[in-house]
Amino acid sequence: MITNLLILLSAAFSFYAWLTPNNLAFSAYALMHGGFYTLLTGIFVHANPIHLVGNMLFLYVFGKGLEDEVGDKRTAYVFFAGGLLSFILSIPFYPGAQMVGASAAIFSVMAALLLIRRPKWEIKFLSPTGPLIIVFFIFNIVSIQTGEAGNVAYISHAIGFIIGLFFGASWNNKWKESLLYTLLLLAIYIILYNYLRAQFGL
Repeated sequence: MITNLLILLSAAFSFYAWLTPNNLAFSAYALMHGGFYTLLTGIFVHANPIHLVGNMLFLYVFGKGLEDEVGDKRTAYVFFAGGLLSFILSIPFYPGAQMVGASAAIFSVMAALLLIRRPKWEIKFLSPTGPLIIVFFIFNIVSIQTGEAGNVAYISHAIGFIIGLFFGASWNNKWKESLLYTLLLLAIYIILYNYLRAQFGL
């Protein structure tokens, strides 16, 4: 339920921002001049339809996964804590930037889900969700190290991910086991991919 609500809010605020001259983006300047509301509006507003659709697809997949594991309230805690804190902690890295989008909040949700998922031999755990989270995080770190150009706040994503890890670890006292099994699952997927590519020329 909460994931659907967050998606609707993102769509509503984004369309409002695109159709009006109001600036709802978060920035250090806005924060210092009383625009505290941009801490929230900045999460929901997106730069363009592609940005919105891409983020909402990720939010739906990983948000629903976390929602199934810990419920609406905890999912909301992770989303908003990750989004708000990532904006604030990103100021030194992007001092003059106007920041929009739920990406960092979604990375928090992803990280929490990664550690929350308890290893079970069932479809939910054996799905590629956990391995994909690890792959996305690695890609983000590589992008930071290589200085990937563009308007993507990769450092904010990393901050959001770290925040989500704290939630996941605090809600699952066997998080190390969960992480280990997910890493093993990732290794299996990589082996299967390479095998299929060799067999069928993929």
